[in-house]
Amino acid sequence: GQNNVQGASDAGLIPMVYPDYKSVEADDIRQTYEDLWGTELPRQRGLTVVEIIHAILADEIKAMYVMGENPAMSDPDARHAREALAKLEHLVVQDIFFTETCFHADVVLPASAFPEKAGTFSNTNRQVQMARPVVDMPGDVKQDWWIIQEIANRLGLNWNYSGPMDVFNEMKKTMRSLDNITWERLENEDSIIYPCKSEDSSGENIIFGDGFPTASGRAKLVPANLIPPDELPDDEFPLVLTTGRVLEHWHTGAMTRRATVLDQLEPEPVVSINPYTMGEKGLAPGDRVKVETRRGEIELTVRADRDVADGMIFIPFCYHEAAANILTNPQLDPVGKIPEFKFCAARIEKVPDAQAAAE
Repeated sequence: GQNNVQGASDAGLIPMVYPDYKSVEADDIRQTYEDLWGTELPRQRGLTVVEIIHAILADEIKAMYVMGENPAMSDPDARHAREALAKLEHLVVQDIFFTETCFHADVVLPASAFPEKAGTFSNTNRQVQMARPVVDMPGDVKQDWWIIQEIANRLGLNWNYSGPMDVFNEMKKTMRSLDNITWERLENEDSIIYPCKSEDSSGENIIFGDGFPTASGRAKLVPANLIPPDELPDDEFPLVLTTGRVLEHWHTGAMTRRATVLDQLEPEPVVSINPYTMGEKGLAPGDRVKVETRRGEIELTVRADRDVADGMIFIPFCYHEAAANILTNPQLDPVGKIPEFKFCAARIEKVPDAQAAAE
């Protein structure tokens, strides 16, 4: 996964929890944060990304501030998402590159990349790591915390953080997961694993060895119901489309497609198809094809791939010239609120040679 997803989640960058995964709907927990931050906080859960798009089109959201995200490329049913972004009265995008989402923005703020700033990263192994700047910030680039604080103060708030250490120390006030982990220790030791039971410990590599944090000390196993996909293949759309990444390109390609070597290795959008399915459809590697779902269509090049199941096609979603998420289904899993990026009904047809040559 993406660097610091764990750390961002730990810090409460999820619409239904405060730091350390404390529910925003619990009155006592909410009161703790209202006292800490000196302001009244919402009593209900926030919206997920796909729900935000729906809320914009329903005139419930008028403005957005997007940081390090590229919803014009990463959201399912991308045309629908782009329509919502264009509908906003005001859109601010803060990023290190001019992404597809920036084309919809009223204001673009130049953020700093990780080698240009100090801070901490926490990843799935629960290791809090110190990051230090190794190159200077170019041009008008600023660190994220500085940009946010400047905006806050211009809105009349009195924020006076002097750097990421102050932010980290505020996080420690309510995050038990950071107990015994200090900024000074991280500067000296580089990384510490949480939970850390003492000031001289490097952290617990293994947790739950003697029990779980439940009343009984035993884990709770909850059976999951198998929910069928929202769309199944039929006569009109007989194939299954799944999307994902390729080794050379990360997510929407905002960084990796600007890396010359990586983009030379995987320079153009392709659809990977099992050779058996290719034979059924009369296709050959290198053919130009149109892939269509109930939400849209894109054109790209065929690649034979035996790792793709028969009856399925795979398209990476990093190519703006053939954005796979124009095709994907925004239907959400009712529990995790994850869109059906991995399964929707599709069809494929060869683009006539004359048309492909003209393009």
